[in-house]
Amino acid sequence: MSTTQTQSAEQGSHSNYRRSLGTIALTATGLGSIIGSGWLFGAERAAAIAGPAAILAWVIGAAVALTIALTYTELGSMFPKAGGMVRYGQYSHGSLAGYLAAWANWIAIVSVIPGEATASVQYMSSWSFGWTQGLYDGKELTGSGVALASLLLIFYFFLNWFAISLFAKTNTAITVFKVVVPVLTASALMLAHFDTGNIKDHGGFTPNGWSAVFTAVAVSGIVWAYNGFQSPLNMAGEARNPGKSLPKAVIYSILIALVIYVALQVAFLMAVPGGKLESVGGWAHLGYNSPLADLAVAWGLNWLALLLYADAFVSPSGTGMIYAATTSRMIHGVQENGHLPKIFGRVDKKTGVPRPALVLNLFIAFLFLAVFRGWGSLAEIVSVATVISYITGPVAVMSLRRLSPDLKRPVKLRAMPYIAPVAMVFGSLVLYWGRWPLTGKVILIMAVGLPVWAWYELRKPWAELKPHLKAGAWMVAYLLVMACVSYMGGKEFGGKGYLPPGWDIVVVAVIGLLFYVWGVRSSWRNPSLIEAEAESLAAAEAEAAEERAAAGGKAGDVSGVKSEAGKA
Repeated sequence: MSTTQTQSAEQGSHSNYRRSLGTIALTATGLGSIIGSGWLFGAERAAAIAGPAAILAWVIGAAVALTIALTYTELGSMFPKAGGMVRYGQYSHGSLAGYLAAWANWIAIVSVIPGEATASVQYMSSWSFGWTQGLYDGKELTGSGVALASLLLIFYFFLNWFAISLFAKTNTAITVFKVVVPVLTASALMLAHFDTGNIKDHGGFTPNGWSAVFTAVAVSGIVWAYNGFQSPLNMAGEARNPGKSLPKAVIYSILIALVIYVALQVAFLMAVPGGKLESVGGWAHLGYNSPLADLAVAWGLNWLALLLYADAFVSPSGTGMIYAATTSRMIHGVQENGHLPKIFGRVDKKTGVPRPALVLNLFIAFLFLAVFRGWGSLAEIVSVATVISYITGPVAVMSLRRLSPDLKRPVKLRAMPYIAPVAMVFGSLVLYWGRWPLTGKVILIMAVGLPVWAWYELRKPWAELKPHLKAGAWMVAYLLVMACVSYMGGKEFGGKGYLPPGWDIVVVAVIGLLFYVWGVRSSWRNPSLIEAEAESLAAAEAEAAEERAAAGGKAGDVSGVKSEAGKA
C-alpha cells in the first residue's frame, strides 16, 4: 500500500472519532482508571508485603508513575490519536520495538478488564447470602464466580458499544462516586479506630525489610493502580484540545489518586484490630476476602460495609468500562501500525466507536478470566507487563526530539533530557523489584507475541526489514539482560543472590542508563514517523487556514459595520 493511501485510510478512520472530551472528562477517565479495584484490595496486599511501610510504597509508586507519565504527556500532545500508547515506539524505532512495546502495553491493559470483574465478584463473596459465599474459595473464583464475572465483562462491553458521548457521561458520574466513597471510607475508619500501636508493634514499621517496600510497589497492585494514567493518552483521538487537556488530565489524576490511596492505607493500618494481628502472626497472614468491608463490620460501621459492597461493583465496573474503551483504541493503533487485520481499524461512523476492536478485547478478556481467576495473580502479571511497556516512553520522547526537532510539541518540558533517563532507571528498578521468577514469566509472555509480528514483517524484503531489526535490537537485549539480572539478583527479590544487596540496585540503575543511551541512538526516521510528520503538518496547515478564515470573517464584519455607519 502506498504512503498516500495509508495516510488517507488512517485519517479517514480517525475522522469518525468524536473530539468531545475536555480536561474534566479526561481527568475523570484517568482517575476512574486509577481508582478501580486497587483501592479495594491494594491497602491489604501492600501491608501484607511491606507492613506499615506500605505507605511509602504508594508514594514511591506515584513518583515513578508521574516521572514516566511526564514523558508520555509530550508524546501524547504531539500525536493526539486513538491508542496513543501503542504508537510511540513505532514512530521512534520502527516495527520491532514498536510492536514489543505495544504488545506489553496491550497485555497490561486488557488483562485489567477481567481483573476488575474478578474484584467485584470477590467482594460480593463476603455477602451473608449462601449463594454468594460460593463465588470465591479464598484463592480464586469458583465456576459460579467466573460465570458472574463473565456477565460483568459483557456489561462493560455494551456500555462502550453505543457511543463515546454515553461513555463520557457515564464515566464522569461514576468517577465522582468512586472518589467520594474512598474518601468517606478512609475518614470513617480513622474515626472508628486509630491504633498507632500497629505501626510499632507486630514487626515494626518495616517487618520484612526495605526490599519488601520496593516489591510492594511492583506487585501489590500499586503499579496496577497508577497505570490508569495511560487512559487519557489512549483517548487522545477524542480530546477537544489535547495540547492542554492531556498533560493536565494525566498529572491531576495521579496526584489526586496519591492522596486518596495514602489516606486509605493509613486508615487500613490503624483500623486492623491488634488482637487479630497477634493471633494470625502479623500483616502477611490477615487473609481478608473483602478487606475494607470486613474492617467496617468489625467496628460496627454496617452502613459503610453496605456502601463498600455497592461500590465494589461501581468502582471496578467503572474502571473496567474505561479499559474496555481504551483497549479498543489501542487495538486500532496496533492495526494502523500494520500488525492486525484491517477490520480492527474500523470505527463506526454513527457512534465513533471501534466496534470490531471491542469484540476482540472481549474475547481476550474471557481468556484471561479463565486462566487467572484471582485478583492477586492478575495484579502481579499486569504490574510487571505494565513496567515493560513503560520503558518506551523515556526512550521515544528523546529519540523524537533528535529525529524531528521541528515537529509541533504543545507540551515541551525543558527538563525532559534529565527526566527521561531518570524515568528509564525508575522503570528498570520496578521491573527488578517485581521478583524472580515473575519477571521471567512476564518477559516470556512478551516473546509469545512475536509470531504475530513475524507474520506481518518477515515477508518483507531484507533491505526493508533490516533497519527495523537493528533499531529494535536494544529492546530485545534489554528484556534478556533484565531477565538475567533478576535471576542472579538479591535473594530478597527472588534471585540467586549472586549480586550483593545494594549493589544489585546500582547494577540495575546502570543497566537502565546504558540501554537508554543505546535506545535513543538506535532511533531512525522510519516510514511510520514520516507519515506522522506529514499528518501533523497537514493538521497544522488546516488549523492555520481556519484561523485565517475566521480572521477574514471578522474583518469583513468590521468593514461592513463601518460601511453602514458611513451611509448613516
